[in-house]
Amino acid sequence: MSKFFHNIVQMPNSSSSSSSSSYSPSLTSTSQFQSQNLTLTLIPGLPNDLSALILCYLPYSYHGRLKPVSKLWKHFFSSKILISIRRKLVPITKRPQLLCIFPQDPSVSSPYIFDPQNLAWCCIPPMPCNPHVYGLCNFISVSHDNYLYVLGGSLFDTRSYPLNRPSPSSAVFRYDFVTRTWDCLPPMLSARGSFACAPVTDGDRIVVAGGGSRHTMFGAAGSRMTSVEMFDVVRNEWVALDGLPGFRAGCVGFMVGNEEKEFWVMGGYGESRTVLGVFPVDEYYRDAVVMDMKDGGVGKWREIGDMWEEGERRKLGRVAIVEDVNGGFPGIFMLDASDIYRYEMTSNRWWKETSLPKRAKDESALGFVALNGELHVIAGHNEAGSIDNRRLRRHKRLTSIFLQIYHPDKKIWRTLITKPPIQQRIDFKTAVMCTVRL
Repeated sequence: MSKFFHNIVQMPNSSSSSSSSSYSPSLTSTSQFQSQNLTLTLIPGLPNDLSALILCYLPYSYHGRLKPVSKLWKHFFSSKILISIRRKLVPITKRPQLLCIFPQDPSVSSPYIFDPQNLAWCCIPPMPCNPHVYGLCNFISVSHDNYLYVLGGSLFDTRSYPLNRPSPSSAVFRYDFVTRTWDCLPPMLSARGSFACAPVTDGDRIVVAGGGSRHTMFGAAGSRMTSVEMFDVVRNEWVALDGLPGFRAGCVGFMVGNEEKEFWVMGGYGESRTVLGVFPVDEYYRDAVVMDMKDGGVGKWREIGDMWEEGERRKLGRVAIVEDVNGGFPGIFMLDASDIYRYEMTSNRWWKETSLPKRAKDESALGFVALNGELHVIAGHNEAGSIDNRRLRRHKRLTSIFLQIYHPDKKIWRTLITKPPIQQRIDFKTAVMCTVRL
């Protein structure tokens, strides 16, 4: 292992030769810094390979605070060498999941990373700003490898007419967690917002399906589509796939299986009708559709029957996917008001799993996400309803959020309150969230 770190890290220390004195080929400033003092090490008194091993296990949420310690630490935490070490030693399924929250349009409001295990927050720089568009919402964010992708959405374009009519976006941006920079990638073949999206398990591909042009400022309005396409990360290009069986937007997508992969699309809305010929009302789907993706290829869509009976519920609630570390069928959970349901594949039904210990004032303003095998129900403390006020007095900032965390295997609940470094209140009705492994 010492030889491995010596070959990868190649940091200057007292026993290093001049031929192995550079930290990274891309970091020319390190060699200049080394020429001034050849005895510098990451941690004084320790070999650099051991120091790198220690530092690579520090949580990502602390990296920004650690960079000012020294020039060498800044170089180390800003290089891909750190990621290379973690990949070699820590399997991706063993890396803790972090929560990425987009409170508003990411081009004007910074996204944030939350580390639930260490209760630590860090900020992501805003996305590149386009002066002609504003009010981006209903976009999708997914993580793949060491990158964060922001795809599509709905926005207003000052170059379109009328100005108050939202348009779908085809833009794709990628954030590099090492360099802390955004890149603009090739746009999707079809502009869309409120669509299903999932990265392919153990593959360099991202699949998107359905969507439309609806904006959060409007009720039942906007277009719907059947378009499906896939992004090849290696080739940096989009490829069109077979379209959905019907128009579908506002749906959720996820991958199932490891070797025999399937892309599932659940819920959403299709056609709309009007009440009294004036008020538009959505027709929500009660079923799901599945695309077979065996051996890296793509197949045809097959339809799954209704997942609930007429009158049981109006639409699909918020869905969270608990990954199976062994590559099997994941746990699929839905938050419906204050109840959590588990999807059973064999019966194609949702069965009640549990209820929230503390009900919220506004049950539609709850975030729902799976992190590290647990289900997190998130609310701003003003929406926390019957939560013990004595606990909340210790967290007076309006930005404090309250989390109720459920472990599906152990069947137990726990709670915590955290204060993100965000000035504005987070509206979980519209905030976009995803998980990241670093």
